[in-house]
Amino acid sequence: MTTTTPRPTPQQTRPPQIEPDQPARRGLAARVSLGRVFAPVPSEFLLIASTALLLTGFGLVMVLSATSATATAAGDPPYEAAIKQAVFAVIGIPMMFIASRLPISFWKRAAWPALIGAVLFQLLVFVPGLGVEANGNRNWIMIAGIQFQPAEFLKLGLALWMGYVLFRKRTLLGLWRHVFIPVVPVGALVIATVLAGSDLGTAMILVLILLGALFFSGVKLRIFILPLIVSVGAVAALAVTSPDRMRRIMSFLDPDCLADYFNSCYQPLHGIWGLAGGGVFGLGLGNSKEKYDWLPAAANDYIFAIVGEELGLIGCAVVLALFALFAVGAFHVIRKTDDPFVRIVSGAITVWIVGQALINIGVVLRVFPVLGVPLPFMSQGGTSLVSVLLASGVLLSFARTLPAAEARRQAAIERAAARRQRAAAPARAR
Repeated sequence: MTTTTPRPTPQQTRPPQIEPDQPARRGLAARVSLGRVFAPVPSEFLLIASTALLLTGFGLVMVLSATSATATAAGDPPYEAAIKQAVFAVIGIPMMFIASRLPISFWKRAAWPALIGAVLFQLLVFVPGLGVEANGNRNWIMIAGIQFQPAEFLKLGLALWMGYVLFRKRTLLGLWRHVFIPVVPVGALVIATVLAGSDLGTAMILVLILLGALFFSGVKLRIFILPLIVSVGAVAALAVTSPDRMRRIMSFLDPDCLADYFNSCYQPLHGIWGLAGGGVFGLGLGNSKEKYDWLPAAANDYIFAIVGEELGLIGCAVVLALFALFAVGAFHVIRKTDDPFVRIVSGAITVWIVGQALINIGVVLRVFPVLGVPLPFMSQGGTSLVSVLLASGVLLSFARTLPAAEARRQAAIERAAARRQRAAAPARAR
């Protein structure tokens, strides 16, 4: 005798459904969201973020110290310059952490729009009524009473664009024509928009970004040397053809600079005297003498001299150590990533920020002639501060991708070790 069981109806076989508004479902979703927000971040993320914040805070203190005395003497509010710089810091720091949450795919899609937008923004310096000229350079604009330097955003736009283009051509970089086009024409156009305003210092930083991206893309050395020679030749030609640039270079090479004290050597000498006057421990925060209108650009290009005068060798060593730690975190991102785009863009940004810092400090130490580039994170200038904080946010975004890659690599190592152990087991049994 056979028995049959009734066939289940579709309603009986359907898995139980949870209503969207069920409290348990909402609680689970909330826990998942919070888990993503508070997920542990790699050490590179913490290193880059902490050094960027410390340098920014350090810079705010030094800008306040370098500007308050002269502003009071002139009858202006003593905290006005520091408050303006703090406003840009309040804008830039949230932007840094927002950028850190964006995926790599976003930065790849944003490469072309970022470069085009930055170039159009830079061209505004040539619009009558908007462009502002200072000391022979026309690289600022004035909008609603606020002054901007658009060339600072060109640096990040060029780094992203170089990373995207070289990433797309990564299998063709052994051929010089694929490296030349479109990197050289577009890069030359971007740099020309800055040189048209007579800003050789910023143009040199853009050249460094371009060369840094080529280096970290892994192009062959013989292909890399040609753009390097062209860049050096172009900088030399631009220096020779400008009387003002030649004047600064000759003052740098003059062994008896004191004889030209009231002309080209005035600013470099006072920068060196400020550093020397601080000694090991400094004169104390706020006690600089050079900032009382002796040292031009005390809060801008020569803020490192004020650091040395007020905080001494120890303060200078702290600044150098913070930039070194920033570089260590960035180079760890470059070394650990498996994505060529991340490696190229991270390398270009690191060369930009760390290289610009070394150039600025070298100018103060008279290792280089006066070039007019700010100290990243620290010099007075809201556009420069926002751009380097945003670039740090890009590095933080890339650093977030490292744990997954490291976990996959560790898992692969463990699997390989397990296979070797299984293969060795029969041999030991025999």
